[in-house]
Amino acid sequence: MEKKVIQIVCDDYQNKFGDELIIQQKRPVGGGCISHSLKLLTNQGEYFLKWNRFVEPDLFIREAESLNEMASVTNAYLTVPKVVLSRDVDNHPGYILMNFLPSGHTSNEDENLGIGLALLHKKSADRFGFYNDNYCGSTLQLNGWTDSWIEFFGQKRILFLIQEIQKNRHLSEKELNTYHRLIDRLPNLIGEDHKPSLIHGDLWSGNYMYTTNGPAIIDPATYYADREMEFSIMTMFGGFSQTTWNAYQYTFPFEKGWEERVQLYQIYHVLNHYHLFGGSYGNQAFSIAKKFV
Repeated sequence: MEKKVIQIVCDDYQNKFGDELIIQQKRPVGGGCISHSLKLLTNQGEYFLKWNRFVEPDLFIREAESLNEMASVTNAYLTVPKVVLSRDVDNHPGYILMNFLPSGHTSNEDENLGIGLALLHKKSADRFGFYNDNYCGSTLQLNGWTDSWIEFFGQKRILFLIQEIQKNRHLSEKELNTYHRLIDRLPNLIGEDHKPSLIHGDLWSGNYMYTTNGPAIIDPATYYADREMEFSIMTMFGGFSQTTWNAYQYTFPFEKGWEERVQLYQIYHVLNHYHLFGGSYGNQAFSIAKKFV
C-alpha cells in the first residue's frame, strides 16, 4: 500500500503544480494511532505524509480544511503545518501531505505556545460551528452553523454522542435521563453570553509539539466554539506548563468561573473516549453529568 500511496501523491503533485516530485528518501515517523505516516525527502523539500484506507472518506480533506483555517490567523507565536495536498478515500487510500516540522527547541517556547493559542482564539465568527462536519479522532463532529452556543453544545456535542454511544454500548434509563436533564440545565450552568472562537478542538499534549520554528499544533478538530471548550481537553490530561497558562491569561484573560465550566465541558471528550474505547470512561462521564444536575 505504501508504494501505491506514494505514486498517487507524486501524480497528484505533478497534476497540481506541474513539477515532478521525486522521492529521494523515506522514513517512518509517528503519526498518531489511526493512520500510517512517513517523512519524505524529495527534490521539492521535506514533507510529512499521512494516509489510511480504512477511515471515513473525507477525513483527510476535513483535516486539511482545519489546518488551513488555523493557518489563516496571523500568528508569529504558533506554527501550523502547511498543507500541500490532500485526497479523500475512493477505492484507494486517502492522504494528507504537509511540510515537515523538525523537532527542536526555541527560546520562550512555553510562553509562545500560550500567546499563540490566545491569538488563535481571538479569531471569531458570526456563529458557532464550521464550514463542514469533521472528526475528533475518528468520531464525527456535527458543525452546522448555530446562533446559540447552548444549543450547539447541548445538541451537536452531548446529545449526538449519546445517540452514537447507544448504537454500540448500553446506557441505562437513569443515565439517559441524567444526560437529558443536563442538556436542559445548560442555560443555568454556562449562561447565555458566549462568543465564537476558533479552537483546535482536540488539544491534548500529543497534539502540540516543539519544533525548530517554535511551538506547533497538529491533528486538529477545528470549529468555532466557546473558547473554554479548548481548555476542557487541555486540563483533562495535563501536559501544559504554568508558563503557557500564564502567557495565555496575560494575552486573552479568562472569564470569571471558567474553571468550573471547563469541568462540565470535559464531558464531551470523556463521552467521546467512552464511544471510542469503552471502559471506565462511561462511569466518568456519568459522574460529571450527576455533578451538574
